[in-house]
Formats: sequence, structure tokens, C-alpha cells
Amino acid sequence: MKKIKLKIGNKILAGFLALILIFALNAVSSILTLKKSNDIIIEIAEVIDPSMAAINDFTLLVTRSKMLTTNWVYLQMNEEDKEALRELHAKEYPQLKEELKSLTTRWTDKAQQQIIDSIFLDFEALLKVEKEIMTILVSFDDYEDFSKRSEANMMIEDDIMTRSSKIIKDLNAISVIKEKETEEAKQNLSASFDTLQNTTITLGLIIIALGLICSFFMARSLTIPINYIKAIILKLGQGELPEDSTKTFSGDEIGEMKEAVDKLVSGLKSTTGFAENIGKGNYKAEFAPLSENDVLGNALLEMRNNLQKVSEEDKIRNWVTEGMAKFGELLRKNNDNLSRLTEELISNLVKYTGANQGGFFIIQESNQEKYLNLAACYAWNKKKYLEQKIYEGEGLTGQAWLEKDTVFLTDVPDDYVSITSGLGEANPSSILIIPLKVNEEVYGVVELASFNIFQAHEIDFVEKIAESIASTISTAKINERTQELLQESTHMTEQLRSQEEEMRQNMEELQATQEEMQRAQNDRDQKENLINRTNMQIELDANFKIVHVNQILSDILRYELKDLLGKSVDEMMASKEAFEGTKRDLKGGKVWSGMLEMMNKYNEKVLVKISGGKIESANYNDSHKYLLFATEFSNIEVI
Repeated sequence: MKKIKLKIGNKILAGFLALILIFALNAVSSILTLKKSNDIIIEIAEVIDPSMAAINDFTLLVTRSKMLTTNWVYLQMNEEDKEALRELHAKEYPQLKEELKSLTTRWTDKAQQQIIDSIFLDFEALLKVEKEIMTILVSFDDYEDFSKRSEANMMIEDDIMTRSSKIIKDLNAISVIKEKETEEAKQNLSASFDTLQNTTITLGLIIIALGLICSFFMARSLTIPINYIKAIILKLGQGELPEDSTKTFSGDEIGEMKEAVDKLVSGLKSTTGFAENIGKGNYKAEFAPLSENDVLGNALLEMRNNLQKVSEEDKIRNWVTEGMAKFGELLRKNNDNLSRLTEELISNLVKYTGANQGGFFIIQESNQEKYLNLAACYAWNKKKYLEQKIYEGEGLTGQAWLEKDTVFLTDVPDDYVSITSGLGEANPSSILIIPLKVNEEVYGVVELASFNIFQAHEIDFVEKIAESIASTISTAKINERTQELLQESTHMTEQLRSQEEEMRQNMEELQATQEEMQRAQNDRDQKENLINRTNMQIELDANFKIVHVNQILSDILRYELKDLLGKSVDEMMASKEAFEGTKRDLKGGKVWSGMLEMMNKYNEKVLVKISGGKIESANYNDSHKYLLFATEFSNIEVI
């Protein structure tokens, strides 16, 4: 017979199922007992106790009704009791009846419900008698009428007292029944809790015994395998990789754990080998993570990829750095010979970038006409550019010059350019055209063709080199221009010597003229000073905001000079409408003169005569300003 192998989960499940079954029995028993107890408590709290309270209130109501009716007959002036009796009839009894009715619907004894209904009918009949008494004895005359008074007394003695006693007796009987029901409910509740206590204790002892048995069995079946796995994990925690083990366990979870640990050890050995390859710089080593969720393995792969990326970036950075140094040296050595410089640059640029051919164009100027001229080339078909000028915006080369931006083409037209070798001709895979510019000025264009696609770092490198080349060409052209200017300067020196005597004579005449101008300037300064000391002066910008005033205006209008600067002159006029006409004339270029009222700092009117006009000013970026002179006439009456 084949031996049945139970897994740990099944073993634990069997023990727990037994415990759960006992717990379930205990729970069912407890729930039923608690439900029964809860029903008893609800019955007491929501039906029996409220019913007894309502019956007691009903008994009290009957007694009060009898007392208040008696007072109605015998205490003529007691209005308070009369009002209480009316309130009892109108509100208290209907409310009590409604409350008691709602409670009786939950009584299990239908006979008690019939008794209560009978009591309601008896009491309502009693209320009718009371209402008759209340109708008979209403006014003072009614109380003085002996027949009415006698009739009311007879009704009290024969009906009110008799009926009230009967109703109270019936209510007391119902109250006694409810008290018995309460006592029985309490006894049932106590018995229910006793049963729950006994059941819980019994099942608790069974659970403890069964738990001890299961614990002992599970401890023996788990301790040995777990200690073995623990030893392996401790070694792993210390960084050791244990040797492969041939020890086997049962086919339960312990066995699966052992297999998982063995797989972990094997995976760590593989991971260690991969990490050693990365440490040696072997970024091409293959490695497969234990699973998609292998954190360490995936992290090592990510690290390998990042290190490989950094290595490639370092190669690119070193390539760019070496290239910058190489071409910087070429520019330094050949900056005095433009022809040799261009030949060296295009040859080395094609070789360094791995291109196949290239052309170096420099901007020339003839008869006020600028064009690109092929200054040097490498493996280039010169026939294409023989005695041909490339103008701004013409073709891709001219377009790069016009837009001052790089042109990178990977879809090269068949008739654009061909790369020729001993084996024949073929179209390049990419064309790179970069303008030689510095400070947004273009000095030439470099064009490269290659069977390979230029990479982004190669394009950036050529653009940086192009800027350095443009700077060198600019310096070379400046040196050539400087040499030309030096020759012109030598020629002009001879001319200046011949003109020196004439200039000396002119200087003497100029000195005399300057002395005369100085005297005239002093005269103008004195006049301006006199005007400035006797007239208010306002200088306005194009928007009629104050840019300068003199001290007289500040004193008359009682403003600080700093408070006036930047202030709109409109705000200082008593009538802005009147000043609008002045502004129109001034804007139109007219010289305006007239009387206006201005407001000082304390909103007091000051009558002034203003004259002014528009002044064109080169210092204001071809704008203009306005200059106003004013004289105070505050003592003159305005008509």
C-alpha cells in the first residue's frame, strides 16, 4: 500500500480543522445561547418593562382623572385642576393609549391584549361621563343650580368612583401578570448564561489538550529539517557558499525549502562569477537572473549596463578631448597660412571622424559680392566646384550658410555627391554640413560625407571644432586687415607730415575761436541762470511725466523735488480738460503759451502763465521731450 505523504500545510490544516470544528461548535452554541439571552433582554427592555411602566402610568392617569373630576364638581374656583382635566382628555390619554397600543402588539399573550382593549373601552366610557359632568357644570349659575349640582354628585358616586375602581383593579391584574413574566424572563436569562459558561469551559479544556498534542507532533516533524536549513542560511549570512548537499527530506514544504536553498546557493555562485567578470571589465559576460523578481541579479545586470554605458561615455569623452587638443594644435601651428591651415584641417577632420571625404569652404568677397569658395578638400570631386561659386541660400551648403545652422542629411540624393574608390562609386549614407561661425558671424562651411551615419557626439564635436576654426579664420582675416591698415597708415603718415604745418595754423585759429565760444558760453550760462532763478521750469518726457524741475517750482508748489520726479503733470493741473488742449498743441509741435491753474501739495490753486514746446532729443532713442516755463500770477483775478 502506497504511503500517503502529508505536507506541512496539510498537517497543520488537519490540527487546525479539529480546533476550528471545536471552536465552531463553541461559537454556534455561544451564538444560540447569546441570541436567546439577547431576545430575553430585548423582551424585558423593550416590551415588559415599558409595558409595566405604561400600565402604572395608566393606573395613575385613572386615579388623576377621578380626582380632577371630583375637584371639578366640588371645587368651583380651582381652574388649574379643570385645565389639567382638559389636558388629560385632549393629550395625555391619547398619547398613553398610542404608546400602550404599540407595546401590546408585541405581547405574545392575546388574552392580555383583549383585557387591555376592554380597559380602554371602560376608560373611554368613564371619560364620556366626565365630559358630561364638565358640560353640566360650566358657569357660576350651573354651580348654583341645585338640580345640576345633585346630578353631578350622583354621577361621581355612581359612575366615576365605581368605574375607576374597576379599571384600576383590571390594570393591577395585568401589572401582576407582567411582573411574573419579568421574573420568568430573568430566570431564563440566568439559566442561559450558566449553560454558556459550562459549554465554554468544557470546549476550552478540549482545545488545550488538542493543541498540546498538535504542538508536540509538529515540533518533532519540523525541528530537524529547519535546523539543517538554518545552518545553510547562517553560512550564507556570513558570506560562505556551502557545498552541494545530497541530503533529502520529505516531499512537504521542508523539502521544497531545501530545494529552494540549494537553488539559491547555485544562483549565488552564478551571480558571484558574473560579478567577478564585471570587476575585470568584461561587460559582455552573459548572466540569467534566477527569476524576474531576482533583485540581486537584476541589480547586477543594471550595474553592468550602467558601467558599460559609463565606459562608452568615457571613450566618447576621451575621443572628444583628444580631438579638441589635436585640432587646437593644428590651429595654433598654421594660423599664419590660411591655405595650409585648411588643407591640414579637412584632411585630419575626415580621418578623425571616420568620414570618407570632405570639403572646406571659405567666404570670399569680390565687388561687394559674398560667396563660398572651395579652399581645400579631401577625396572630393573638385570638378563639381570648378570655377563655381556658392551663394548664400544656394543648395544645402548655401542654406547652412544662410541659416547659420547645421545640416545633417541621411537620405542623400543620387546626384548630390559620390564617394569614389578604386572599386567604383557609391552614394554616401550621410552628409554633414556645418557653418564656421563665431559670435553669429559665418566665415565658411565644412562639408563631410561618409558611408556611416554620423553619431550625435561626432556632430557636436565637429560643431565645437567649427567654432574654433571660425575664430582662427577671423583672427587671420583681422591680421590681414591689420597689415593692410598698417601699410595705409605708413602712407597716411607722409601725408600727415605735410599737413602738420597747416594743422598748426588751424589750431591757432581754432584756439581763438574756442576763446570766443567760451565767452559766448559764459554769456548763455548767465542768461539761463537768470531765467532759472526767476521762472518755474518743468522738463517732461514723451508721456508728459516729470523728469526734471527747478527749485522755484518746488518752493511754489510746496513739493519735495523727489516727490515730483516721475509724476504725471496732469495730476498737478486744476483742470485736466483745459490742459488737454495744451497737450494736443505740444504734441503737434506748436509752441504754446497761456494761463493755467496748478494745484500745490495742499490742493490749493496757483495761477501760472506757462510757455513751452516740443524738443527732439537724440539721447532719447529718436524720441522727444517737452520743456515748459511758468511764472506765478496768483494775485491776478481769473475772468
